[in-house]
Amino acid sequence: MQAREWLLLSSLPGMGAGRLAELAEHQPVWPEGWLAVLPGRAASAMRLWLEHPKRSPLDEMLARHEAWLDAEPTRQLLYAGHSAWPALLAQIPDPPPVLWADGDTGALAPPRLALVGSRRPTREGLTNAAHFASALADRGWCVVSGMALGIDAAAQQAALERGGSSIAVLGCGVDVVYPPRHHRLHARLREPGGLLLSEHPPGTVARPGFFPRRNRIVTGLSLGVLVVEAAEQSGSLVSARLAGEQGREVFALPASIHNPQASGCLRLLREGAVLVRDIDDILAELVQWCTLPVVEATPGLDEGLHDPLLRWLSGSPTPVDALVGLSGLGIAECQRRLLELELAGQVAHTAGGWVRLSGS
Repeated sequence: MQAREWLLLSSLPGMGAGRLAELAEHQPVWPEGWLAVLPGRAASAMRLWLEHPKRSPLDEMLARHEAWLDAEPTRQLLYAGHSAWPALLAQIPDPPPVLWADGDTGALAPPRLALVGSRRPTREGLTNAAHFASALADRGWCVVSGMALGIDAAAQQAALERGGSSIAVLGCGVDVVYPPRHHRLHARLREPGGLLLSEHPPGTVARPGFFPRRNRIVTGLSLGVLVVEAAEQSGSLVSARLAGEQGREVFALPASIHNPQASGCLRLLREGAVLVRDIDDILAELVQWCTLPVVEATPGLDEGLHDPLLRWLSGSPTPVDALVGLSGLGIAECQRRLLELELAGQVAHTAGGWVRLSGS
């Protein structure tokens, strides 16, 4: 299915993200298969649009949203099957049916780590956030956060200033600047290396209930989450809980027991989060993603022999599911490319996964 069909499905009455994801798992054929599995109100609304589009309120909505998408080349609607759709989202129980995107979707290519923390951080917390974000950028990782005040914004700004990439998942439309004071960061995230994402359509204003839901996408996009500073009653602890439920690694920075903004991190450490002192502590836990060799094209050779998939492979075995998460490719496409590279003598399959052969 294409963007228009996903946009329609996500706008049907009574269709939440979880329900739509559940139905999509069965891969219904468009449109008959969807009409057969949709609940009553949603099926009726879709049938009206299919048979009499001008009588359907969905028609005006589709026209408005498509006009918004067409207005700027940086705007896209991502969905399962889109070339830029993050494969890691398939691993969470309630992935968003669509993601509105504005910016550089190339930011979804590197391995990603969520970096979150207090909205009222200490000076040390801000320094730590910038330090770890810069170190991640240096290692080729993308920093994912929510563009919130404090730690989130400090980390994202530092990653971008370092020449790295950063993704902000918003609890409002991607065209809405929230909090308003982050208008410069919002604008920078629309430039190369930056990306704004939201499950809410353009124009949607921020609401308190949107932010906990937003956090599941922040962690779902990422291989792990680093909590820099967090009080006992912090939204960052919600992100940490979601990350654990999604099977992601949870990292936390230690701090003084007298710092109220660090009590949440201390609690996470007591509950089993990985204690972090420097960037190597994180990469040691995510060892299969540590080495990210970049393949330079060689003039005159067949382009297929320099598949971008090679940049995620090294002499250490990398499992296929890891390659799917890193590359954003579907499992079938990933396996097809690996077979081609194997036949070309550039990769080999070992007991622990795929390796890149020397000289490739």
